[in-house]
Amino acid sequence: MSIDVLQKTDIPAGTWTIDPSHSEVGFTARHLMSKVRGLFEKFEGQIVTGDAVSATATIDLNSINTRDENRDNHLRSGDFFDVENNGPMTFVSTKVENGGKGLLVTGDLSIKGVTKPVTLDVEVLGTESDPWGGTRAGFEGSATISRKEWGIDFNIPMDGGRLLVGDKIDIVIAAQAVLQQGE
Repeated sequence: MSIDVLQKTDIPAGTWTIDPSHSEVGFTARHLMSKVRGLFEKFEGQIVTGDAVSATATIDLNSINTRDENRDNHLRSGDFFDVENNGPMTFVSTKVENGGKGLLVTGDLSIKGVTKPVTLDVEVLGTESDPWGGTRAGFEGSATISRKEWGIDFNIPMDGGRLLVGDKIDIVIAAQAVLQQGE
């Protein structure tokens, strides 16, 4: 099954490796009355284009960075990601279809041994030759998840029935991928 959006943007068929130095996996979480932003500094992934479009990613939860060492250490602890006892966060696509900003990429997101389906709304930003003789493609995707569905349910009750940390997490992935030679 080919995807119209990829055909319209002239993205060549092949296997693309995400370039982490030109990509970002970020998130936003509500904390009291504001939003805290963070990112994961270590990740890898692959996108396959052509007749069988797919995407996979592995994110090192230990690489979380919210610009606050104490908060990052708490997020790594058993209250949240429990990185000592769990592997990385992974995403494996199960369906890619036209829709949203361009593509709707549905897949299995695994965190702390729990796997649930998530749909990323992906904008295809196009392709370009790079100065080193390669071909690069750009993608930006977003989704909102409930952290409780993955067993990440730590919280502190506040006055008035509010909670310290919100349940909804906004995820934004900006990926620049490099077409592998020999495709």
